[in-house]
Amino acid sequence: MLKPILLVEDNPNDLELTLVALEKSKLANDVIVIRDGGEALQYLNGTDDYKDRPAGNPAVILLDLKLPKVDGLEVLRHVRESPVLKSIPVVMLTSSKEEQDLVRSYELGVNAYVVKPVDFQEFIKAISDLGIFWAVLNEPPPGSVRTHRRA
Repeated sequence: MLKPILLVEDNPNDLELTLVALEKSKLANDVIVIRDGGEALQYLNGTDDYKDRPAGNPAVILLDLKLPKVDGLEVLRHVRESPVLKSIPVVMLTSSKEEQDLVRSYELGVNAYVVKPVDFQEFIKAISDLGIFWAVLNEPPPGSVRTHRRA
């Protein structure tokens, strides 16, 4: 049984590269793509357009820091304050190397903070490693969504 990955990314180039990297890592997990922080909160809370989504949480959230509507730090804060969501692993996947972003992310309970490599091959490897660890090797918390492996 596989768990979906929630990818919250607004930059079309970074989104495409991340999806290519996840595909190259041969993960069979579904990837749910969300383009802004407000929509991410709707998905996670099962409201609005996502009120009929399958119950349960994703195995991991790959979260960009700089997002429209609601930024990644606010999404992270909401996840960590919610009794239903707080055990979801969250990986901040960002181009920000600013110390204040790093410190604030860890203060809010991020599991990992990954600066997006500029080099394409490094980016592919970083995303592949993240996907394999969080979606395959890591044992998800109770309540995570599990879907059947595709043939």
